[in-house]
Amino acid sequence: MTTTPPRSSLLTPARWMVLPAAVLAGAVLGGGYGALKTPEYAATSYVIVVPGEKSDPSAALGFAQAYGRVATDIAVTGDAQVWAGVSAATLRQSVQAATSPDAPMISITARSEKPSTAVSMADGVARALVLNSGHVAANTGVKVVQFSRATKPQQPVSPSAPLSALVGGCAGGLLGGLVLLVRPKRPARAEARHSRQAGAAGGAAQVPGPAGAAQQPEPEAV
Repeated sequence: MTTTPPRSSLLTPARWMVLPAAVLAGAVLGGGYGALKTPEYAATSYVIVVPGEKSDPSAALGFAQAYGRVATDIAVTGDAQVWAGVSAATLRQSVQAATSPDAPMISITARSEKPSTAVSMADGVARALVLNSGHVAANTGVKVVQFSRATKPQQPVSPSAPLSALVGGCAGGLLGGLVLLVRPKRPARAEARHSRQAGAAGGAAQVPGPAGAAQQPEPEAV
């Protein structure tokens, strides 16, 4: 008697082909994105907040945190747009300011497709902070001074095509694994019932029917 193998065992190789296909697709898409995307360059300028003659030295750290939060706003309202040669929206999207919890220093990082533009934006925002702090130094008791100007970047900070392909392949493998995990499977009970029904159908076809009773000869008339 032949039995039909479970359906899930027939589909297992096909299901596992999803994983390498997803890895390959992710690597191709990631590599294409890295090759076609325009590289970006980053330049960083540093300023430091110093206390005045009659102000508390510890106040410089608090004002550094405050200036770091409003750095792009001060740059937009000041002349940073003119110095950098970009719009206010570009300054807000491309410039980030970071502060240190231990030192009254602010790092201003600008990203652009052109190295020279990144340098101009970083130095422009730093210059705007310096000028603004000088206007309100009588009220705040501190001022911002230039610590280090931005240098022209030589290498892009955006990921290269091989790195993008690697990241895309990893992401594709992760998504492929999730697809395999969430794909609905046939319940084990249904598989067992299907096998029993197939076996019962095959066995019933092979069982012979009951033999008829042999016909008895009739007695002869005397």
